[in-house]
Amino acid sequence: MNKQSFEALSAGTLPHRLGSNAVLKEKIGDDFTRWSVREVGDGNLNLVFIVTGAKGAAIVKQALPYVRLVGESWPLPLKRSFFEYHALVRQGARDPGMVPEIFFFDAGQAIIVMEYLTPHVILRRALIDGRQLPKIGRDLGLFVARTLFRGSDLCMVTRDKKTDMALFADNIELCDITENLVFSDPYFEAEMNRHTSPQLDPLVAELRADRDLKVEAQRLKHLFSAKAETLCHGDLHTGSIMVTDDETRVIDPEFAFYGPISFDIGMLLANFWMSYFSQTGHESAPGARDAMRTYLLDTIETIWETFRVEFANLWRSEREGILYQASLFENRGDPLGAEQALNIVLNEIYHEMLGFAGIEIHRRILGLAHNADFESITDPGRRATCESKALKLGRHLAVNRHRIPSLKDIRATAERLQKETLA
Repeated sequence: MNKQSFEALSAGTLPHRLGSNAVLKEKIGDDFTRWSVREVGDGNLNLVFIVTGAKGAAIVKQALPYVRLVGESWPLPLKRSFFEYHALVRQGARDPGMVPEIFFFDAGQAIIVMEYLTPHVILRRALIDGRQLPKIGRDLGLFVARTLFRGSDLCMVTRDKKTDMALFADNIELCDITENLVFSDPYFEAEMNRHTSPQLDPLVAELRADRDLKVEAQRLKHLFSAKAETLCHGDLHTGSIMVTDDETRVIDPEFAFYGPISFDIGMLLANFWMSYFSQTGHESAPGARDAMRTYLLDTIETIWETFRVEFANLWRSEREGILYQASLFENRGDPLGAEQALNIVLNEIYHEMLGFAGIEIHRRILGLAHNADFESITDPGRRATCESKALKLGRHLAVNRHRIPSLKDIRATAERLQKETLA
């Protein structure tokens, strides 16, 4: 993957660059001069094009050799598209139908051509608009349970797992982004940090002086870097999910790495809690989004309960790896021993998940990469009010994660914070 030979696509050059590709001609149309190309990438890292022709449409995604959000001053390896491709292949096998179909991959040019999802929209945008999608809680709960269980030593043959770990261990630079931007930078005056309103200054100063919080953030960073349990999506949030009322698809796993089972779930739930607090900034009148807030809290509980039940089902039916072998329990007439171990594992996942969720909330408000949930609130005062409540919940989740017995307790805390006014 030679940087000198790499050439970024554009809407004008794409048809000529890719027009002779047999797979694209089959999916889009034989005459590339009649292809319609639209650049739609709104993320922080990549180019994304919708290409339409006489036969159909496809997505063309290309990595750039730098962070698009920042520019060429922050270089990144093109190989991250290699990890995204391999993660999509594995996720597609572990939970069929939940990720886009891959049509073509060019490692040298860091290009992935994949299924164009339509009429799907980004989940984050749907939640900002106040849409209540009926299936996402169950769909996402099943996805995280299936992909995380089936990518772990609970299920995989140990040689396959360790070989896969070695492959994804080279995704160094993107792990480095997470290690710094998520777990460290929000808690000191890092150069690229920003928060959107001076009204948050006192709370931000309080959080950055909070010894207990910083210690927990580093304990969670330790888990992230050392606990290689399963292949994680690595950046699972509401901007990495596309939806209709009937279908849910997960995209963009270029941050994929081997880490804690709890990581993806924590990142995902954090984004629903942020959406919950952001609703005040999007409602037309006080209380107009009460039903939406209830829906979001219900969805959080559905994701976790679905995950828990499906994980338990897979534990009982697909636990064929090197951990908690049936030869120690069921095969010796001791199924209760396996159930005891299952409860311990799920309890550990739950408490770690809360910590990761709290840290994710903080980095999305105090760090470099923010969420549209808050950023699209035009009134600075309303935005600060929403963000302050989320920051307080984030601190509670991170610091008190071992003392929070259930999501019902977090629901009560979120509802209490929602009634507060910014001091």
